[in-house]
Order: sequence, then structure tokens, then C-alpha cells
Amino acid sequence: MKWSWIKNNKSFIPFVLFCFLFLAVIMASRGEAEEIIKKGASLNLERCVSIALKVHPNIVAATNTVNVSMSRVGQAKANYYPRINWSSSYDRISPASGRLLGSFSSSGTTGSSLGSTGGSFGGTNGAFDEYSSGFNLSQDIYDFGKTPTQVKVQKRNLDSSRSDLENVSEQVIFNVKQAYYGVLQAKRNRDVSAGTVKQFQQHLEQAKGFYEVGTKPRFDVTKAEADLSNAKLNLIRSENALRLAVVTLNNAMGIPKAPEYTLEDNLSFQKYEITFEDAIAMAYKSRPDLKSLGAKREAAEGSIDLAKTGYYPVLTGNASYNWTGEEFPLEHGWNVGAALSFPLFSGFSTKYQVEEAKANLNVLKANEESLRQNIFSDVQQAHLNLKEAEERIPAAELNMKQAQENFEIANGRYAAGVGNPIEVTDADIGLINARTAYIQALYDHKVALASLEKAMGLK
Repeated sequence: MKWSWIKNNKSFIPFVLFCFLFLAVIMASRGEAEEIIKKGASLNLERCVSIALKVHPNIVAATNTVNVSMSRVGQAKANYYPRINWSSSYDRISPASGRLLGSFSSSGTTGSSLGSTGGSFGGTNGAFDEYSSGFNLSQDIYDFGKTPTQVKVQKRNLDSSRSDLENVSEQVIFNVKQAYYGVLQAKRNRDVSAGTVKQFQQHLEQAKGFYEVGTKPRFDVTKAEADLSNAKLNLIRSENALRLAVVTLNNAMGIPKAPEYTLEDNLSFQKYEITFEDAIAMAYKSRPDLKSLGAKREAAEGSIDLAKTGYYPVLTGNASYNWTGEEFPLEHGWNVGAALSFPLFSGFSTKYQVEEAKANLNVLKANEESLRQNIFSDVQQAHLNLKEAEERIPAAELNMKQAQENFEIANGRYAAGVGNPIEVTDADIGLINARTAYIQALYDHKVALASLEKAMGLK
């Protein structure tokens, strides 16, 4: 590209600068996204939740919904303040010659219009200019509570949107917890599968040693080889399950392209003491979705009063200062006044608006009662699942210890030459199932606790 072309096309330079600025913004935002989680970082549950509450798109959407509601409160308050307008106009008028069937009269501040009265037009020799300019101020003096009611309704809607944000936050937190514990469960299951591969590898080496010295048949070797192959297949499935669990956690945090990281393992058992009565009382007090419906119900009650204001008059004050004329300097003038507007008949629209507002209120009351029933069911199920998981963990732990002892006995018998490979395989499968059941019980307890906290409206 020649410099002379750039010099002659100066509009190209701002375009290039804009492109560089746009690329810089993109790179900066990409760098910020990468800094959220550094590669190889160690994350705990609190850190994962913090990330999700910061960047998850559902949180961003709910936050902006709150901003929308705040703006609507401001819009409702606008009627408290005066409205000031400035208008200017220019008209080029060419009157008709001869007798004129009408006369030009002023119409607001937008120029002139033709009237309906007859008369002659004095000055038909040619066209002339007309200029007009002025300020206009208007203020609602009293509207029988319409503006305060509008503000009240929008404030209740704002409270509702804030409660909706809390509800979305709780759902995001629960999803992160569930996915976090899912990764820990998948990692422990993968470790169990990896340990099983090592055990069957050792068993295969034992079987080969016995076969080579002639103390065991070829069947023991082929059985050990088959068991090892099955263990390797289970390890492949476990590793893939772990990768899928990480993908689920990344999506729950709102960072699907997160770099590799490690998690702190807190999949441990700690009993949670709370009665069902206390849990349901906390839920009715703290659930944000119930608070949101309550705010919407209050807004609907205010909407009935707002609809009724359609029956009442509106008192408005106005003032203006104008300049007008055919040539400069323009003549000026002013006026001040007040207007009372009383709705005599509106085709029953106000009546139907009041009925609509009452019907909407009844809908919200029914939805609120339905939600209270669902909350009772959610808390009850979560509380029962938590108690069941708490009772299952000690039993699963005891079963795992017994399976470990049985495996050691079977493996010792085979090493001493008095056992058979089927005993070893059965014992190892029993140990795998016991370990998996124990891990599942720990995961179920954590998820049940997270479900109960969500059902109670706790973060």
C-alpha cells in the first residue's frame, strides 16, 4: 500500500485505529478470562462457588434484570419532576392570490395551519418567512396518588427481581456443589479402578509363577489375564467418567474452557444436626423464590390501586415563553396556566383494568400457596435423604472393611497354594463394590446436605 494512497484517503487512518483498539479489547478480555483460573491451580469448593457467582451467565442475566427494575423505579419517579421542552420552527409561506377561504392560525409550537373561517389575505404580493421558537414547562400538580402508586409498584417489582437473583444464585451454588462432589466421586472411583488393575497384575504374575513351576494349571493364568483385561476396561471407563465430571463442573462454574486444575478432596463425613420443624421454618423464612412471589403479590395489590386512579382527574400546571414573527428581532410573549383533566367516559377500560389487576392478584396468591406446598415437599425429601445417607455411611464403611479382610484372606490362601483364582476374583470384586458403595454414600450425603441447604434457602 503506497503512502500517497493513505495520504489521499485520510478516512482510512481512523478505521485502522479502530481495528487495533477492537483487537486490544478482545485480547484484554481473553486474558482476564484466563486469569480467573490459572493452569495447574488448586481449587476448593468456596473458590469454585466464588467463580460461578462472578462469571456464570445466569448470574449476569439476573443481575441485569435487577438493573432493569431499578431503572423502572426511576422512570416511575419521573412524574414528580417538571418537563421542559424547547421547540423551534421555520416556515416558508406562499399565500394564494384573491379571496382566501381560510386564515392561518398558530398550532402549538410546530408552525401554522389553515383555519376554517373566511376572509381576504392582506399582502398577497409574495411569499414570506415565519419563525417560531420557545420554551414550555409542564408539571403534574396532583394526580390523586397515581405517581406514588406507580413508584410503589415498581419498588415491589425491584424487590422481586432481587429475590430472583438470590434464587438464581442458590441454584448456581447447588449445581457447583453437586458437580464438585461429582468430580471427587469420579476421582476416587478412578483410583479404585487403578488399584484393581495393580492387584490383578500382581495376581497374574503369581499365576504365571505357579504355572511355570507346575503347581497351578494353565487355567489360573488365563483367568488372571481375563480379570486384568476387565480391570483395564473398567479403568478406561472410570477415567472417562472423571473427564465428564470435570466438564460438568466447568459448565456449572460458567467457564467451559477452563484450564486444567486440581480440587481439594473434602468428600468426608460430618453429621449435620437439624430437625425437620426447624428446617421448614427456615425455608419459609429464607426461600428467595417465596420472597419474590410475596413482592409480586404486593405489587399486584398496588396495581389495583393504580388501575383505580383512572377514575380520578389530573391537575397539571404549564408555562411557556415564545418568540415568533416574520423577521428578526422576533416578538416575544409568555403564558402561565393550569389544566384539570377529568375522565368522563373511557369505554369501561378503567373498569376492566381494575378487574384484570384483581385477577392477577388471585393468580399470584394461588402460586404463592402452591410454592409453599412445594417447599414443604422439597425440605421433607431432602431431610429424609440426608438422614438415610447418614445411616448408610457407617454400614458402607463396615462393609468395606469386611471386604478388605476377605480379599486379604483369599489372596493369602492363593499365595500359599491352597486357594483358587475364582476365590480371589470374587473377593476382589466384592472389595471393589464395597469401596464404590462407600464412595457413593459419601457423595449422596454431600449432595443431600446441599439439597437441604438449598431447600431451606441457605447459600
